[in-house]
Amino acid sequence: MKEESTKTRYSDSELKEFKDLLLEKLRSSKEELNALATSLSSPNANGTDDTAGTYKTLEDGSATLEKEQINQLAARQKKFIEQLEAALVRIENKTYGICRETGKLIPKERLRAVPHTTLTMEAKLKQ
Repeated sequence: MKEESTKTRYSDSELKEFKDLLLEKLRSSKEELNALATSLSSPNANGTDDTAGTYKTLEDGSATLEKEQINQLAARQKKFIEQLEAALVRIENKTYGICRETGKLIPKERLRAVPHTTLTMEAKLKQ
């Protein structure tokens, strides 16, 4: 931890390690987004076509709610993907891992847990 307090940026080899982590997270996030998109475009597998009309209204409401929830998950996933892509740009610019509030180096442990972060815990807690 002592050495990180004097460093002003991560080395190229350290940045490569974070880039690999980000690329893996990006790949799995895009897969998840594709799965959400597929579930939105496919018809309800638990259809109620053969049941009494009384239940149809309840089913329609439930299906609408489910689609709204999937849409929210997809929007959140898109935002996460954008944050990961922005982190990759910061790696290319060699500014990755530097807190945008304090200018200090964000600890590796935090970056491994939240690789798209732009804040140290100190700065995050002040928000």
